[in-house]
Amino acid sequence: MPVFGVARFERFFRLAAELDVDKDDLKRFSDFVEHKLYDLLVVAQATASANRRDLIEPYDLPITKGVQENIHTFRKMDDDIELQPILDRLATYPPLDRMPSEDTEARLPEIVGGLGLALAKIVKAVDPEVKNPQSQHWERAMRIFDELM
Repeated sequence: MPVFGVARFERFFRLAAELDVDKDDLKRFSDFVEHKLYDLLVVAQATASANRRDLIEPYDLPITKGVQENIHTFRKMDDDIELQPILDRLATYPPLDRMPSEDTEARLPEIVGGLGLALAKIVKAVDPEVKNPQSQHWERAMRIFDELM
């Protein structure tokens, strides 16, 4: 990730949950995004298939109320930090049986932003005193996410 991208992510996590992150944390974040986005698309693919559609539509994605609220909050934050171009690159996924529609693909970067915001909040909720999250903080937060999504 380019240096300008690292600085934007650092700012994002500071604004999201007062966390100081480094390049290792950003790698964890990238892995998390890849995993969660794939999980969402697999479920959405099953929904599209059950409804006999060839494309995954936005309403097929199993977005919870909490993640939806974080997506809205992310949109407001992104005006200041301009993370969208970087999230465009992170919002990739492996081949699926059903492809996302153009509308669905256009929403993926904001969904990634909402997931990232939720992850940062979970890290802080698990340990309110943490400033510089370590591996165990990220692992706990990701385990919680995996149980819920």
